[in-house]
Amino acid sequence: MNFKLNEGIEILERTPRTLEGFLAGLSAGWLEGDEGEGTWNAVGVVEHLIEGEKHNWIPRLKMILHDGESRVFPVFNRFSHVEEPSSKSIEEKLAEFASLRSDSVKELKALIVDQDHSLEATGLHPAFGEVSARELISTWVVHDLTHISQIVRVFSNRYREDVGPWKEYLGVLKRTEPS
Repeated sequence: MNFKLNEGIEILERTPRTLEGFLAGLSAGWLEGDEGEGTWNAVGVVEHLIEGEKHNWIPRLKMILHDGESRVFPVFNRFSHVEEPSSKSIEEKLAEFASLRSDSVKELKALIVDQDHSLEATGLHPAFGEVSARELISTWVVHDLTHISQIVRVFSNRYREDVGPWKEYLGVLKRTEPS
């Protein structure tokens, strides 16, 4: 096992700044590009991350630590941002995400470090069954990295045909189907 809470927190704390540095001030061509029908653009990814901060990570961690396996996690609607789109600018969305994430990381530290809860405590996921706090937090970190990677892939594919023969050397363009 490679998970270390302090290392996971390093990524969780940096994701908002990474996204802000990468997305703030970009033109619509970058922000609205996607990989086809049913896929998300960069704005959609940020909206999804906001919903995760509100309804997924910390609420589920609290359930693990306080309820154990006595209650199943509520289902997280991964598509709620599509069903109820926001008219805020990308900068406003990034600021909202940064604020929510800051609060989440403080709460994570309070729950695990300050209250000395075990990372091996378990709860019940509606699809996977028993999951540990360690697995949930690890997934949170990799979820961030997955969506950063997704944005990079979508942006890169925008210039897929424009790079000409160099496509052969650009690993990000080797993947042909969206995930």
